[in-house]
Amino acid sequence: MKRIILFLLVAAFGFSGCEKDDICDASIPTTPRLVIDFYDFTNPAVPKNLTNLKAMGTGADLPLVFNDLLEETDETRYLTNDTRLRLPLKINEDSVQYTLTLNSGNDVLTSTDVIDINYTRLSEYVSRACGYKTLFKLNPDTNNSEAPFIINGNPANNSGNWIRNVEIIKSNLETENETHIKIFF
Repeated sequence: MKRIILFLLVAAFGFSGCEKDDICDASIPTTPRLVIDFYDFTNPAVPKNLTNLKAMGTGADLPLVFNDLLEETDETRYLTNDTRLRLPLKINEDSVQYTLTLNSGNDVLTSTDVIDINYTRLSEYVSRACGYKTLFKLNPDTNNSEAPFIINGNPANNSGNWIRNVEIIKSNLETENETHIKIFF
């Protein structure tokens, strides 16, 4: 009887050190990307498909991947023809710069705009398994170097070579389930 009690105590002590696996469930939202919807400038209510858009972050080795099933050497891996774009923001800086090239690969029709995105960051605890996520808030709309969007280096402009207008829909970036800005072209 003493052996059984001793065995149960040892087993209970052994199991007391166990804890559940800390695995961050993929369904838990983490750091959101900036969601941009594209619209026709002449008919602002109509979403407009991009044509071979390439997005390259300043300092990045490769453009953003839009089709990860393709090989790295396949140029179409880095092109999108969608009406929506999700751009990752830097979690350790308050700004990021992207070169957005429309009609990439077509030397006659290629048009490029450089867009600076300025924001503030807030860390939010998710769970022990997932750690923290970063939430973003676009800077207030001003005409200086801290404006939420600067196109081609000019804070006073709201348009560029192919971008005709930028409209902020939601300045707090908490999820990817909603549009944050609209770009008209």
